[in-house]
Amino acid sequence: MGRRSGILEFAVLGLLRESPMHGYELRKRLNTSLGVFRAFSYGTLYPCLKTLVASGWLTEEPGNTAEDALAAPLAGRRAKIVYRLTAEGKEHFEELLSQTGPDTYDDEHFAARFAFFGQTSRDVRMRVLEGRRSRLEERLEKMRASLTRTRERLDDYTLELQRHGMESVEREVRWLNELIESERAGRDLKGSAGETAQQDTTSGTTGGLPRTGEPPRPDTPGDTAT
Repeated sequence: MGRRSGILEFAVLGLLRESPMHGYELRKRLNTSLGVFRAFSYGTLYPCLKTLVASGWLTEEPGNTAEDALAAPLAGRRAKIVYRLTAEGKEHFEELLSQTGPDTYDDEHFAARFAFFGQTSRDVRMRVLEGRRSRLEERLEKMRASLTRTRERLDDYTLELQRHGMESVEREVRWLNELIESERAGRDLKGSAGETAQQDTTSGTTGGLPRTGEPPRPDTPGDTAT
């Protein structure tokens, strides 16, 4: 399973754990609530759904609302398919939620994991947050070393871009520090960390997750997840 498809499957299972949905509803939720999936299409989603059905983690059911029943014959098409999480799918998702390996610290995977922190145990949240912070601190150290080596060879605009990238990473590290402090104190995400996340997502500078609280993502050139 590729990393990108693995993240999508994780997100689909998580959303369907909340309630069954049509494919269109799933795509809308992925686009609007999980910012990491803004640029994907039905051509990506439906093969993923078919894979999950074949694995026994989802079932396909015909839409059973009055609107679906009337719309299908009138439009000359089949009724919408509703996707529902199976007991095996729920168990598999809970297993994925418990994972804290290096992939969970990467930019895209961390954003998806964070969106489902409300369904994740506190000890797992702590390990993921601390791993993410450690990853970013390593990145920040490398960025500072690189800037020191190349400062004299950079023009003013390139230098400013490098500084902007560093500030973005520094901002996320501060945000993570606040989250980790809240977790250690046993507090819900309603204090200063939540306020910081809201400020970052409404500023328009980080492409955050308005509904799920995606962390501010570094705008570092050439340093995106693969």
